[in-house]
Amino acid sequence: MSNGYQAPRLTDIGYIRDVLERHGFHFSKKLGQNFLINPSVCPRMAEACGATPESGVLEIGPGIGVLTRELARCAGKVVAIELDDRLPPVLAETLAGQDNVEIVQGDCLKLDLAALIAEKFGDREVSVCANLPYYITSPIIMSLLESRLPVTSITVMVQKEAAQRLCAQVGTREAGAVTLAVQYYAEAETLFIVSRGSFLPAPNVDSAVIRLTVRRQPPCPVRDEKVLFRLIRAGFGQRRKTLLNSLGSAGYGKDMLAAAFAAAGVSPTARAEQLTLSQFAALADALTE
Repeated sequence: MSNGYQAPRLTDIGYIRDVLERHGFHFSKKLGQNFLINPSVCPRMAEACGATPESGVLEIGPGIGVLTRELARCAGKVVAIELDDRLPPVLAETLAGQDNVEIVQGDCLKLDLAALIAEKFGDREVSVCANLPYYITSPIIMSLLESRLPVTSITVMVQKEAAQRLCAQVGTREAGAVTLAVQYYAEAETLFIVSRGSFLPAPNVDSAVIRLTVRRQPPCPVRDEKVLFRLIRAGFGQRRKTLLNSLGSAGYGKDMLAAAFAAAGVSPTARAEQLTLSQFAALADALTE
């Protein structure tokens, strides 16, 4: 059976229900399982992640393999990590004949992804592409970025509201601590919106596909990243307060803060959402001194 014939069936509701029923599979709310049934989405995602016959793609949460099959068309190799141990038998059927796909059963937040990438992809250029469960979007994205994996980009589908936060302009109401953290590691952009009707079962919200192009170097070097992110979390954790008061509540002394704000050229009446990443970095460096 040719790939061209099988691929459309993976977005056919009748076929999906039949496959899952035969394998005794039931959707898990706990794992946030919503499988794509819109045939136009996955080809766009595969193209957006920049996969080529010479490159590799790491997928997280392949589900029944709709996106996996599209990635396999474009990439030289696809490695898909699946947490749910009920799905590999389903994937063995839906991805039959895809010799360039390998399924790894496990939790992407617990696996040594750097070692996995080195073992599975060798010298290939690697990107990440995934339809992420809503409930664990930010932890997965931040884990991928903070690990400084050898990947060029991260193209993921997330809840629309999360996409707005992750890709927000710093200084706007939509921006939060995760916005600045993402900006430190990558350039973020929203590519397109995916309606809730594109999934089985349909979630209560729309989704969006975003791409994070990983930076080789941070846009503003900082002496101690832990201090930088501690300031960002403290500031946005009490964003109605001035940053000075928020950091005071986080345990910094008043005299130390006054000197650091002056050295960094930051107004003592500023709120966290009013600062740029560079200003947070300057403040972090002043406090590190």
